[in-house]
Amino acid sequence: MALDNPAFKRNPAFSSQGAVAAAQDVSAQQLQEMYDQPATLPDREVMTYDDALQKSAVSFGLLLVGAAIGWFAAAPLPFLWIGAGIVGFVLALVNIFKKEPSPALVLAYAGVQGVFVGGISAWYEMAFGGGIVAQAVIATLVVVGVTLALFASGKIRASKKATKIFLIAMVGYLVFSLVNFGLILFGATDDPWGLRGADIFGIPLGLIIGVFVVIMAAYSLVLDFDFIQQGVRNRAPKKYSWTGAFGIMVTVIWLYLEILRMLAIMQSSD
Repeated sequence: MALDNPAFKRNPAFSSQGAVAAAQDVSAQQLQEMYDQPATLPDREVMTYDDALQKSAVSFGLLLVGAAIGWFAAAPLPFLWIGAGIVGFVLALVNIFKKEPSPALVLAYAGVQGVFVGGISAWYEMAFGGGIVAQAVIATLVVVGVTLALFASGKIRASKKATKIFLIAMVGYLVFSLVNFGLILFGATDDPWGLRGADIFGIPLGLIIGVFVVIMAAYSLVLDFDFIQQGVRNRAPKKYSWTGAFGIMVTVIWLYLEILRMLAIMQSSD
């Protein structure tokens, strides 16, 4: 046995007397503090900025592949990209409520939602023209880039008060969207945009709401960036990089679709 080794016998740390003495030197408070400390993971198994960036790049790459399929193949068949949108919504809910992140489910969401985004983008382009999709893509990249730059510089941060306001606004927006969809579905309004098409001082309501929604989406990006930052600081397990990538992807898709709709409402109101 190791304790039979003379080298260990000469070292009091490996003897029973030494162990008792060492234990007596540690107070109960110190033992409790040692017990309360979270277990650390090896560096290769913890979340890093590079890892989150790689996961995000892979997810958005697959999203773009799906979008290309939706644009060229699914656009002439609306039921395909509409069906992809429904499946994507279900996958989003599964990823949101799943306790542990699943790379396969995140990537499945990226591919399926990409088909929906590509299909609906092609529909908007055919219906409104004028390079509306290119404008929406550029505007989305600008919002994401500016938000990331402000967050990286420390000029904007997530706060409890702002997050509470954001959540209340989100609930209100979801209720409005459901009511508006119901009015359009049941023919309660002749306007194809529903309540969004109503004018307030000559400005379509959809544009006014759209500006607030873009601000909400930008703050949602701040929350996504903050999640990754806190995960890196707290040495969260590496797998949570997928959660960060998924959150950013959902927010960017939401932002893009809202900007696309705003541009369409602007063109239809001219």
